[in-house]
Amino acid sequence: MVKETGYYDVLGVKPTATNDELKKAYRKLALKYHPDKNPNEGDKFKLISQAYEVLSNEEKRRIYDQGGEQAIKEGGSTGGGFTSPMDIFDMFFGGGRRREREQRHEDVIHQMSVTLEELYNGAVRKLALQKHVICSKCEGQGGKKPPEKCPTCRGTGMQVRIQQLGPGMVSQMQSMCSDCRGQGERINPKDRCKTCEGRKVVKDRKILEVHVDKGMEDGQKIVFSGEGDQEPGLDPGDIIIVLDEKEHETFRRVNSDLTMQMHITLVEALCGFQKPIKTLDDRTIVISAIPGEVIKNSDVKCVMGEGMPTYKNPFEKGRLLIQFMVDFPAHINSERIAKLEKILPVRPEIIIPDDSEECNLVEIERSQRNRRHNHSMYDDDDDEHDQRQHLQCQTS
Repeated sequence: MVKETGYYDVLGVKPTATNDELKKAYRKLALKYHPDKNPNEGDKFKLISQAYEVLSNEEKRRIYDQGGEQAIKEGGSTGGGFTSPMDIFDMFFGGGRRREREQRHEDVIHQMSVTLEELYNGAVRKLALQKHVICSKCEGQGGKKPPEKCPTCRGTGMQVRIQQLGPGMVSQMQSMCSDCRGQGERINPKDRCKTCEGRKVVKDRKILEVHVDKGMEDGQKIVFSGEGDQEPGLDPGDIIIVLDEKEHETFRRVNSDLTMQMHITLVEALCGFQKPIKTLDDRTIVISAIPGEVIKNSDVKCVMGEGMPTYKNPFEKGRLLIQFMVDFPAHINSERIAKLEKILPVRPEIIIPDDSEECNLVEIERSQRNRRHNHSMYDDDDDEHDQRQHLQCQTS
């Protein structure tokens, strides 16, 4: 039981979340609230980064689960400070800030939703993006004449304001120069290029043809080198497309395997069955259970070679793992009970003590089960999570 769930709530995950679930949650939120996309969401972006930094570190997560946010701030064995949110973002996405910061423009990162079918079969998607390119009219100079040093900030790009707080006390505040927008230089208004208005770059619409290869994974990056924003004096950055796998109604991917659940009746579990399965490439395969081969509830069987294709080796495929859920009848007609007892294995003989007391079994409502046994065997979500964690190919 964790002390508080604030960081988990920020990322929108449960306290039982795996590292992969944490990564996926952080990736979506970081791209959504990045200051380049949402300038007014800086605090939200910082909080998302702090939550991921703590929960993705095994030791910090243990301290947080035991003592909450205060325990993290007090330090413990991990140190109390937080890494820069931008550094976490760059380490996660491999952005341009860490690579040749002075020589290259920052990379542009976009998230693209893809279906499991597209990851299975491969696809070509067209993506329309806007980027900055050097103005062809002024060739990136910004005007008829070269820029001059900004007289307001004297070329520093920053303005310093000093505010009197009290006798002998002053506060010094530093902000970006409004005249040159932090560039340290400006174009004389009368000399400015009319096409780019002195900005040196203009917006351009770019259509990218994104090739999603068979077997690619959720979170995988597709890099278009040198296709990012342009700026005079810098090499253009890259455009990085991050794949975001949509949830599928039938299949779930686990590495190179596909998993699914299949409901069968009690008679099918005992007497055999044939079931069709529509695959991700629109084929139909038929699975069979031999009569007499009993399928127990939650049993897992596999079909070899019907999983996900391997990236860059698509003819090699993983397994299709099927977890069988046996649907038992709600009740059995009393006339059939005697017949069933003759067919089924003999009921074990139980000796009842003479001084025993007879009690009735009462059905527990689902809402009461979840409230009283939040982390017990009755919690359906926990059961499903545990079942997914223990899917194994049975070869018996």
